[in-house]
Amino acid sequence: MLKLLPMINLKKVKRYSIKTRLSKVNQGDFAAKPKKGKSFSSFLDSLPNILKAKDLRAISAAIVSARRKNKGVILMAGAHVIKCGLNPVLIELLEKKIITCICLNGAGIIHDFEIAYQGKTSEDVVANLKNGKFGMGKETADFINFAAQEGVASGFGLGYAIANKISRAPLPYKNLSLIYNAYKRKVPVCVFVGIGTDIIHQHPSFDPESTARGSLRDFHILVEQLCMLNQGGVVLNFGSAVLLPEVFLKALNLARNLGKKVKDFTSATFDMIYQYRAAQNVVARPTAGAGNGYYIIGHHEIMLPLLAQSVMEKK
Repeated sequence: MLKLLPMINLKKVKRYSIKTRLSKVNQGDFAAKPKKGKSFSSFLDSLPNILKAKDLRAISAAIVSARRKNKGVILMAGAHVIKCGLNPVLIELLEKKIITCICLNGAGIIHDFEIAYQGKTSEDVVANLKNGKFGMGKETADFINFAAQEGVASGFGLGYAIANKISRAPLPYKNLSLIYNAYKRKVPVCVFVGIGTDIIHQHPSFDPESTARGSLRDFHILVEQLCMLNQGGVVLNFGSAVLLPEVFLKALNLARNLGKKVKDFTSATFDMIYQYRAAQNVVARPTAGAGNGYYIIGHHEIMLPLLAQSVMEKK
């Protein structure tokens, strides 16, 4: 016969007063009530001082502090950020001397050029892939590929090679170009390319040697720019899942290997979903024991203007 165990004795449970316990949520950190007609500053202050709203404030404050101390604020951005119509926001941050270096992938310069050239970009991939027309627009490929050859031969990195060509070309919407505006203000533009990943690599005008050489120069420029992060700088990654986080990690390692101090800075990734390499190579590993890292999930067309406006309010 199965022998039943004695029942537990709840009278022996050890308890304590919650007044003696650490509570991570306090009413003083709650959101304020919504109110019609409030200013942006009031809206920002009305957010709860909890979780990602708290992190957003911390990132914004770190950016403002960095520029007051003349430290670097490096923006790394996937091409989707440009396709979301956010160039005017980023250009204003350049104008106000908030961004000190821009890093893009190859697709970034493609969409940026097309905006400068015709004020629109982003083709229908599904429709054009069916008949082999995807990415075969001649103007985009020839302008960027020839600009890379000419500019790199003149000693530019890839980013400035394209930006310099845009500055000299009669493009009707060049004032909406992110890299042109950076170039005008002498803000470094670093472009990192994976051969075969961009539509312009399909064209006969593509010269892999010029692209690779220019991109390597930009890598060396980034290593130098990372030194401005030491003791208070900020690096922001908007929407690059693999390429830019990998480049950033190697550039950081090279700077430290060369004896440069790059620590005690803030890093933050903003993306629409959680990305492993962005979390590890931008947020966690570079700031381990020597800085602060944040990861905020949200759509770029909302989060970037929100962050930018919060910085502008405090600048």
